[in-house]
Parts: sequence; C-alpha cells; structure tokens
Amino acid sequence: MERVQIALETALPGFSNEYADVLKLFFKVEAFWVNPEAGSEGCASEAIDPITGLATELITHTHEEANGTMCSTFVFRGQSHALEAPLPADEDDAEHHAIVLKRVRKRTSKTALYQLLKQITGHQPPWGSLTGIRPTRLVYEGLARGLSLEAAADAVEATFDVTHEKAQLLREIVAVQQTLPLPTVEEADVYLSIPFCRTRCAYCSFPGEAVGKGKMIPPYLNALLWEMEESAKVMREAGLRLRALYVGGGTPSALGEEDFARLMDRTMELFPGAVEYTVEAGRPDTITRGKLETLKRLGVGRISINPQTMNDETLRIIGRDHTAAQTVAAFEMAREIGFHDINMDVIVGLPGETPAHFRHTMDEILRLNPDSLTVHTLAIKRSSRLNLEKAPLPDADVAAQMVRMGEETAAALSMRPYYLYRQKYMAGQQQNVGYARKGCACLYNIDIMEENTSIVAMGAGAISKRVFPDRELRIERAPNVTNVQVYIDRVDEMMQRKKALFLG
Repeated sequence: MERVQIALETALPGFSNEYADVLKLFFKVEAFWVNPEAGSEGCASEAIDPITGLATELITHTHEEANGTMCSTFVFRGQSHALEAPLPADEDDAEHHAIVLKRVRKRTSKTALYQLLKQITGHQPPWGSLTGIRPTRLVYEGLARGLSLEAAADAVEATFDVTHEKAQLLREIVAVQQTLPLPTVEEADVYLSIPFCRTRCAYCSFPGEAVGKGKMIPPYLNALLWEMEESAKVMREAGLRLRALYVGGGTPSALGEEDFARLMDRTMELFPGAVEYTVEAGRPDTITRGKLETLKRLGVGRISINPQTMNDETLRIIGRDHTAAQTVAAFEMAREIGFHDINMDVIVGLPGETPAHFRHTMDEILRLNPDSLTVHTLAIKRSSRLNLEKAPLPDADVAAQMVRMGEETAAALSMRPYYLYRQKYMAGQQQNVGYARKGCACLYNIDIMEENTSIVAMGAGAISKRVFPDRELRIERAPNVTNVQVYIDRVDEMMQRKKALFLG
C-alpha cells in the first residue's frame, strides 16, 4: 500500500476523522493535517519530510448547499470528483432535522472522497466506502424505509460500493437475527468483567493484567461482588428484566477454582432467569474439570473455548501459554461433562501464518465440531505488542483467502453467520463474523453489536449503556475505570454512575 503524507483543506473539518478513515482504505497515511495554516511546519507541498521521506500532498474539498441540493467536491493529484445529494426536507422537530442533515453531509462528503480515491487508485475495498464498525445498521435502515431484506442489502451494495459478497453476508446475518427474540425496553443484558489473564497476547489491547501471584484477585472480587449486589437492586428499581448475561474479560477461568465458584454462585443468585448465560472459559490452559462442573451445576449453557490458532509455533509467538493439544483436551472434557453449546474463536492473519496454517486450524475445528465459531480478522491496536513491534498485517488477498476458509468451515458445520463487526487497522479490511448452528446464536453478541439493548456492566473496564426508545435510539453510557486498583478504590463512584444512568 502506497505511503502518503496528506494536507486536507476542507469546508467540513468536523468530519476530518472520517476523511482520514477513507484515506486509509487506499493508502498508508504517515501524516495528516486538516486546514493547515500557510507555512505550517511539515505542510509545504514541495518539501520532503526528513522523517518520512515524503512530500506532503494537498487534497481540497468544497461543499455547497443551495436550491434543495448539497454538493461535495474533492480535488487530488490533478483529478476531481463531485457528488450531489438532496437536502433533507424541513421538519417540525429541529433537533431531529439537524441530526439527519449532519448524517447526509457526512455520507455525501465521505462518498465523494472515496469515489475520487477509487478513481485514482483503481482499488475497490471489500467494504467499499464503509468505515464504521456496524454495517448491519445500514440494512436495518433500509428495512425501516419499507424495503425488503434483499432490496435493503442491494441498496447498501449500490450506495456504498460494497462488494456483492459482503452485501449478501449482511443480508444473511440480518435474516438470522430476525428469527431470534427481539429485546424490549424493559429488558437489559448484564456484563461482568474479569480483567485477568495468565499471559497477555501480543495482539491484545483490552484493559487487564496478568494474574501473577493473584494478590489483586481477592480485593477485586470483593469490589465486583458489591457492585453486582448494588446493580441488581438498581435493575429491580428501574423495572429492568434480565435478558442475557455474559461473563468476559480477560479470562474469567483464570481465577482459581474456589474464587471462580464464589463468583459464579453469587452471579446466579443475584441475576436469575436470563434467557442465556455465557461464560468465556477462554484460554484452554485455565480450564479445569472443577470450573466446568461449577458452570454445569449452575445451569450455564454457553461457554467459549478459544484456540485462536491450532498451530503451536504461532501460539508461542503471540504469547498464549498453551498448546493446540490442550485446546483439544479442554474441549473434549467440556463435551464429556455435558456442554452442548460451545463456541470457539480463531483469528485470521496471525504473525507468520500462511493459508496452509489456517487450513490446519480449520481442519482441527471441523474435527472438534463446536456449536458456534467466531472468525476474527487480526487488527493491530495501538497499545498491543504487535503494534509496538511494528508487525505487518498479511496481504489483503491472503486475508481474504483465509476469511473464505472460515466461511466454508462454518458452512460445513451447518452454521450460519449471525453477527458481524469491523475494526480499524484490520487485515485486508475484512471483518469479524460469528457463525452458529440453529439455536446457538449468542443473544448478547447481537445485542452489543446492534446497540439495541441496555447493558448493566460491572467490573474494571466495563461500560454500562442505556438505550432510549426514541426514533434515533439514543444511547447514554457510564464507563467504569479500567485500572484494577483504581476500580477497587473507586467502586462506589462507579456504582453512582450507574444509578444516575438508570434511575436519574
């Protein structure tokens, strides 16, 4: 991918982050300025930056609105592209009109820039001009306008230049979601954060820390259990009925057997009656018979046992302190104990892996025969070790080949895709997809991605959110601090935030 250094002169600087995201679909952007002052350091178009070795190139953007139409025009490398769109009709609700107008401006200007860059480079990204993480929302927008599911997917393909393959993936996901029970405004999900792991994976950017000698676990659990008790009271007072509960991390099964049982026993006492309970057993080297028997005794139906890869050398490189054989042993033990809803996660594009490596992982997944499969595509986050080590992402064609292997494996296991999300800096500009057999789709995963359900979240790094049932599905959030010690010290403050969100 060509390296560039860009100065953008734009009439709509409020969308500069979105424009930067569009540029990154086509280029490796080493530096980016918006409306730089004349003579600003590093922004002279003829000068060579001594650090990057690049000259700064100029993109100009004009935007006009008149006679019921808006027009955005971008000019770059001697070429230009203009895009027109109708202005939204005036309405009595001025606030809603302003929201719609902003959305149309953003989409029109982003699409104009995208089309110019596609014209210049000849490259079509698999997700077209889309840079957001939840493309299924666009299909739901089409359904809300009265389109059929097929027509709504076709509209996404045509409007945003999404490939037919990706548009049909969206169509199938929404079709599966429409067969599942929809959340109501009286329902909420619960999320419990256990921010501990045996080791930190090279690609990880989640808040948390290594278990180490375990000194932080008892005070953390004390704080979490108190927050759980208070949150259960808030849910009752707010009239919220529990829909789905998810225990994640980190690695919840990194807790010792006694602490794990203490957490899960209290969880089921405080939050009974969920449609679905999921616990990330996660790393196979943390799974024991005792922990699985605790979950089985309490009626937890869905667990995750996540290999990420079935290649031992890759596991060593990414810092996962287990082997593929341990994954197989943990999975078989869970089956023996009686779990019939087991998810497995894998990652496309891990360092050093070729399609042959990923094929081996898929063959092993086929042999184990899980009930759901989540195929992630590697995204290198800023705070991860892979980013610090400047590890490269795999070639786009290689990533796409591996993603198709995941799709084929899921189909061979009689699974259909049921949720999807995207991330920035993702290999091949692909996506993460969850596949499941009938009856095994995770409601919590859908709820958090579609953002249509309130979530009462507890623990370090957890973010509670309340969905208000107005026409824009307004969402307000109450985040918990991520640092474990700070969370322990300020858990009462975290609880006050939740009370203000749900009872204020």
